[in-house]
Amino acid sequence: MPYVMPPHPAPPGAPPPGARHGGRRSRGVRRFAAVVALATAAALAGPGPAGAAPTGPPTGEARAAAPLERVTSFGANPGGLNMYVYRPAALPADAPVVVALHGCTQSAQVYSDNSGLNTFADRHGFLVVYAETTAANNANKCFNWFQPGDTRRGQGEAASIRQMVAHAATAYGVDTGRVQVTGLSAGGAMTSVMLAAYPDVFAAGAVVAGIPYGCGVDVVSAFGCMSPGTDRTPAAWAQAVRDAHPGFAGPWPRVAIWHGDNDATVAPKNADELRDQWTAVHGLDQTPDRTSTIGPNGTRRSEYLSAGGTSVVEVDRVPGIGHGTPVDPGGGGEQCGATGTQHFIDSICSSHWITRFFGLDGTTTPEPPVDPPTEPAACWTANNYEHVRAGRATTTGGQVYAKGSGRHLGLYNTFVTHTLKESPAGYYALADGACP
Repeated sequence: MPYVMPPHPAPPGAPPPGARHGGRRSRGVRRFAAVVALATAAALAGPGPAGAAPTGPPTGEARAAAPLERVTSFGANPGGLNMYVYRPAALPADAPVVVALHGCTQSAQVYSDNSGLNTFADRHGFLVVYAETTAANNANKCFNWFQPGDTRRGQGEAASIRQMVAHAATAYGVDTGRVQVTGLSAGGAMTSVMLAAYPDVFAAGAVVAGIPYGCGVDVVSAFGCMSPGTDRTPAAWAQAVRDAHPGFAGPWPRVAIWHGDNDATVAPKNADELRDQWTAVHGLDQTPDRTSTIGPNGTRRSEYLSAGGTSVVEVDRVPGIGHGTPVDPGGGGEQCGATGTQHFIDSICSSHWITRFFGLDGTTTPEPPVDPPTEPAACWTANNYEHVRAGRATTTGGQVYAKGSGRHLGLYNTFVTHTLKESPAGYYALADGACP
């Protein structure tokens, strides 16, 4: 069923009916309050596609060609998660593993059926571990990316996902040096958690329509993280990651960031903040070393390279889509997914490019740019409120400034309109009347 955003949601952080006043509420009550607030705000990543299998344990009938194996015992499981596995028929010894994290109201089976990951697991020989949260954890079946008890190393849901990787190593013989993680929306935000809390476990990750690590620590801050987004310095974002596993000296995971330009649920500026976070962790600046367009829809890719020329951070900005996983239904080499739906959007097969970024498709050398390394300028005309919401500008003291150039744009409201020119990616200059 579709989400409906009520015109007057309850104040963020207000106690649910029946909660007693005063004293310290239990973790369960606080979690329930967060769930209610996030659900009323159309929180991270809406319902599964129409006609998809019901949420809950996969039956094998939803996708007969790709049944999931239920793993009922994989450790202490402090986060109370479910574990499912997709194992290709010809899984080689010491295979890589990809951990996949679904969005809110979804299930392991829904994500398996629609994301396209199993297509590439069959083609390239890797195991997919689908972690699944439950209504007992979160009434909207979101991973609790904003709950400190679930986002710290050794605790809650984060620890359960780590235990799934350990079980996969012993039960399926996967290569613990080639463990990756990806997820959509709440699953994307939880991907950020896993990369920060367990950089010694995950070699790489791909955050789809997600949020930087350390942004949300309660329901009030979670609202702001989602939209309009939270602006911090690269150094501050990086410190949040380093604090998640003090003393870890690297190597840090490689990170791909995917976001739709028209995402109205998780503001696109989160892609910029994720870029700032992980480039700073890797000791890089925020100017891309290589830019290109990829796929059938002209997705804009910016790459940030290590001293050895490896792309350690990548940002993929998908034009014309809202909140969801980009797929490209069909049987071609760069296609994936079932029929495009609201939250698995017919656009570009992100799973193909994520598999390539993870190095699981046999590619051994850095891929050359599809286009010359100068990205075409993009122009955006909108009011100052929309520029801030989309991540093209920031606001301080009621005034708005273009991100990158720092150009003053006037008051933070819907009555002042400007055109901004983006070139290179993430750098916005004022271009009223001068943008093609």
